[in-house]
Amino acid sequence: MGFFDKLKRGLKKTNEETFGKIKKILSFGKLDEDTLEEIEEILIMGDVGVECSERIIESLQERKKEFDSPEQALQAIMVEMLDGERELNYPSEGPFVISVVGVNGAGKTTTIGKIAKILKNNGKEVVLAAADTFRAAAIDQLRVWAQERAEVTLISHQHGADAGAVAFDAVQHAKSKNKDCVIIDTAGRLHTKTNLMNELAKVHKVVKKVIPEAPHEILLVIDATTGQNGLMQAEKFAEAVGVTGIVITKLDGTAKGGIALSIKERFGIPIKFIGVGEGIDDLKPFDPNDFVNALLQETEDE
Repeated sequence: MGFFDKLKRGLKKTNEETFGKIKKILSFGKLDEDTLEEIEEILIMGDVGVECSERIIESLQERKKEFDSPEQALQAIMVEMLDGERELNYPSEGPFVISVVGVNGAGKTTTIGKIAKILKNNGKEVVLAAADTFRAAAIDQLRVWAQERAEVTLISHQHGADAGAVAFDAVQHAKSKNKDCVIIDTAGRLHTKTNLMNELAKVHKVVKKVIPEAPHEILLVIDATTGQNGLMQAEKFAEAVGVTGIVITKLDGTAKGGIALSIKERFGIPIKFIGVGEGIDDLKPFDPNDFVNALLQETEDE
């Protein structure tokens, strides 16, 4: 099964509970006030969020004459909302440093392993930094991904070691060995805990001692099943460490896939990867067209 088919299957609940209903309403060709109110209510109930839902409704009202049908208008509007710069911010000189952040349980460590595999498949030499030193299991989990699945270098210290020291060593190693990329696994932390967020900022500060511009990417991993709580996570992490990209995981089987629209609309932070399963190939660079087609349950050819 190809990735698009997995994405389509994963977003089936989101389609059934939200976007499929809207598509059916729009198929009648009416966009009067009552219809728009009904659509807005469905969007809000589907975890798209109030602000984002209002934006979609306003755009449908303003731009309906640009398209052959209301369905085409909706599809185009959503693609435009999700579109934008999605490429990774590679520096002119390596190594390229990515810090991966998020709350516990979002899927950070597995996401790191999958990104490492993508980069390796693109010919990059990758180093993983096991800077989640709070959990011994996190170090072991990352070791499995590094050694057995992605087959890349792992830099780790003992459980309880200083996270900044691990990140420093990994970046220093990559720089001295002319390796291309470093991905730092940071400890999961509640976005509401200021002291833990400050610790995360310190890790980034230590990395800058080796490469002043690093980290070049700070990717926030958000579990799609958390719905609107993901907005609060994005806000707090963006305030604390300056998030450059979003990775949305666990899109397989969730009814809350609309959160992608809400996050992009509210913060303007690009979605760079999405995940639809546990397998090493179940994370891919984000494609707005494929995502919207899956939400509306269109085929690739359509």
